[in-house]
Amino acid sequence: MSGTFSRRAAVLGAAALPIIQVLKGQSKSRPVVISSANRNDGGVNCCAKAAEVIKAGGDTLDAVIAGVNIVELDPRDNSVGYGGLPNEDGVVQLDASCIHGPTRRMGAVGAIEGIKTPSKVAKLVMEQTDHMMLVGAGALKFAKAMGFQEENLLTEESRIAWIAWKMSLRDRNGHTNWGPGLDAPPEKQKAAVLQELKGMFPDAADDVLAQAWEYAIHPPHGTINCISLNEKGEMSAVTTTSGMAWKIPGRCGDSPIIGGGLWLDQDVGGAGSTGRGEENLRVCGAHTVVENMKHGMPPKDAILDTLKRVSRNFNDDKKRLAAVELDFYALRKDGEYAAGSLWQGSRFAVSTGDAASHTEQSVYLYERSRA
Repeated sequence: MSGTFSRRAAVLGAAALPIIQVLKGQSKSRPVVISSANRNDGGVNCCAKAAEVIKAGGDTLDAVIAGVNIVELDPRDNSVGYGGLPNEDGVVQLDASCIHGPTRRMGAVGAIEGIKTPSKVAKLVMEQTDHMMLVGAGALKFAKAMGFQEENLLTEESRIAWIAWKMSLRDRNGHTNWGPGLDAPPEKQKAAVLQELKGMFPDAADDVLAQAWEYAIHPPHGTINCISLNEKGEMSAVTTTSGMAWKIPGRCGDSPIIGGGLWLDQDVGGAGSTGRGEENLRVCGAHTVVENMKHGMPPKDAILDTLKRVSRNFNDDKKRLAAVELDFYALRKDGEYAAGSLWQGSRFAVSTGDAASHTEQSVYLYERSRA
């Protein structure tokens, strides 16, 4: 942590004297790390790395950031960091936030371009500035001043997916400027796009092209959230993402918003979210989960109550909610944890120190119709 004195550090130092000790008398906590599952065992590897850092005596925030760095640097995960699906202009913009429980300090970056590990930049915003959040060009300028190298974050697979999305756009008459002209023979949309993509990218595998089309029509949700607890009862958390695919440039979801996509109270516990950030922000989800735990709810119930608030915003209309994917993750200071989703079928990753990092089933609010 930086030793530089700041006005915010002084204020936070005063805030470190809690009004209420929610979990008094706790002698020694069991180390626990939880995270979203993510592709390619991303969450399992994240939790394993974070647990390794904690076991070696490392700081809880360093632990979770080391964990999510694995996913940020993995080009196969198209929802986080390098290889993330871009905005509508074909530019990858990343968001991240972090909270260090022992010092109650926080930092975030939004819509940052060209930096593979925005979680590290968010930590430096916390440590080296008197600000809570930097965005856009200012965040990139700060990152470069801190020694980060600006790089192209668009992989060939994510670029193909972006082109497929452009080609999938149609006006009311079925026409697109990114594909065969009006004089082209009539064909089914998917077949036409895949044929065009094969001509444009002859070396790309068929499954890559098919996946690109799937991403174009059904943009995936991703993000990785990770929360840690060490034996001293110290906690930290981080969330990092490339955000919604094909978003309007400059859009920030819930991931960089402290209290929205991430919240942690050292006296209580932490929570984070993945999925549709806009719906999470309408209930200040991460903060709501932690406050629920503060008032006595176990993590599972705290999450389900928050999901019910999301559902209420749609008048509990499952047809409208069908388009919403949203997951919460919660870790209480005594080591109890849970994850929950709006719809059945989600899993999350966990490492408890007494077992190999693995995934577990999330609780859920609704089951999808089998019809």
